[in-house]
Amino acid sequence: METQVEQQLEKILPEDVARTFESAYHVIFQGDYDKVDDLLKNGGTLLKKAAQRFTTTQLILGIAGLAAVAVVVAKKAIEAADADAGTSATPAPDAK
Repeated sequence: METQVEQQLEKILPEDVARTFESAYHVIFQGDYDKVDDLLKNGGTLLKKAAQRFTTTQLILGIAGLAAVAVVVAKKAIEAADADAGTSATPAPDAK
């Protein structure tokens, strides 16, 4: 009975996928970068569970997909930081 419970815990549940996609949506499309920790936690849990079921090739492709998403998130974060830097509240120098 105990092994059945362990097997049940390691199955990929729809809630795991939904939490990961929800976190990714908040980070990528809404720009809520406070949710990056949740995205990494949920994505890591999903990847850990998937790694037990996938072949090596599928696992490598999955990690490559996550890396691509990480690059997009990092690019958007840099663009947002640059946009914020361009609109600072410091006064413009006087032109005399």
